Amino acid sequence: MAPTIAVLAVQGAFIEHERRLQALGCEAFELRQAADLARPFDGLVLPGGESTVQAKLLRAVGLFDPLRERIAAGLPTLGTCAGLILLAERVEGAGDTQGLSADAAARRATVEGFRTLPVTVSRNAYGRQLGSFRGEGLLASAASEGPDETAARIPLTFIRAPRIEGLGTGTEPLVTLDGRPVAVRHGNQIGAAFHPELDADDTLYRLFLERA
Repeated sequence: MAPTIAVLAVQGAFIEHERRLQALGCEAFELRQAADLARPFDGLVLPGGESTVQAKLLRAVGLFDPLRERIAAGLPTLGTCAGLILLAERVEGAGDTQGLSADAAARRATVEGFRTLPVTVSRNAYGRQLGSFRGEGLLASAASEGPDETAARIPLTFIRAPRIEGLGTGTEPLVTLDGRPVAVRHGNQIGAAFHPELDADDTLYRLFLERA
């Protein structure tokens, strides 16, 4: 039976994730309010967007505590870009504050996320919108086998991306770029600094769905 995946849809690039999951044979639906939690699902996707806004909206619509409990209890979860920030135990930096007043910048400085993934991330560390870029990553399982493992290379798209600065106990790198982890896994959780929904490669989705 195909897994059912809930895609957080309070803000951000959730539609692209839904389409990719449906193309892989999953049933995907949008998670917008607490009532949607009554629908059974096998995994959760936290999309890119604005992490501060998402964290506030999650609380406003009554989703934050129930989702945090499910993630901590083992729900397979994929967080990309802002989703990675929501999962991270520690978040550094205020993100993109250009054009904001001092008060608004201060309010943006802290992301009160789930803090279930043992990593430290720095917001927008790869640059603002104009600093977005594409690259080619290497699956960590192939990194030790040498640079000739071209089949294990995957395309990466970064948009105002967070940078993974440190890994906590039990967190392993999944994808690296220039030797630095850009996707990690800890038990049921996968966090990625890039946007897999914007490239044709399905590697990260398949790793996620193995748990779902």
